[in-house]
Amino acid sequence: MALTATIYRWQVSVSDVDRGVYEALDLRLACHPSESLRYLITRALGYCLSYEEGIAFSKGGISSTDEPPISVRDPTGLLLAWIDVGSPSAERLHKAAKAAPRVSVFTTLDLDALRKGAQAIHKAASIQVFRIEPELVAALEARAERNLSFELTRSEGQLYVTVGSETFAGVVEQTQLADG
Repeated sequence: MALTATIYRWQVSVSDVDRGVYEALDLRLACHPSESLRYLITRALGYCLSYEEGIAFSKGGISSTDEPPISVRDPTGLLLAWIDVGSPSAERLHKAAKAAPRVSVFTTLDLDALRKGAQAIHKAASIQVFRIEPELVAALEARAERNLSFELTRSEGQLYVTVGSETFAGVVEQTQLADG
């Protein structure tokens, strides 16, 4: 029998001071059986930190290799932003850079590992990479529940996440995939 996705419902109060975005989000995240909780949390943080009109999780989830985990589309359905998570391959990022005018990656991994093969990626210098401190994601992983409410604040590159009475902090390092 095939395993089914686990649904997480998270209410997130986003205060992204760096971008001037303040929203209350009600996220329903389908966690594929092959998806780690670390990836799910990074995906949710990427969604919150990229929030704008037209943003959506992919319908196929992580099992869809032709779609980004998160995308931004205009009202006509035109792809405006491809937002990837983790450690996408150079081939995948090359495809993304040709498909969307804006590409970004949210990761907890070492940036050097992500940059391998960047010279073969179309417009690699325009791809934004947001590295979230792994310790912050690990702390959230230890407190993740299927139903959860938390506050997320980004200010001057610092990320603060308050779950209940506990606040966790970490850096969100923003850089380009390659020098341009």
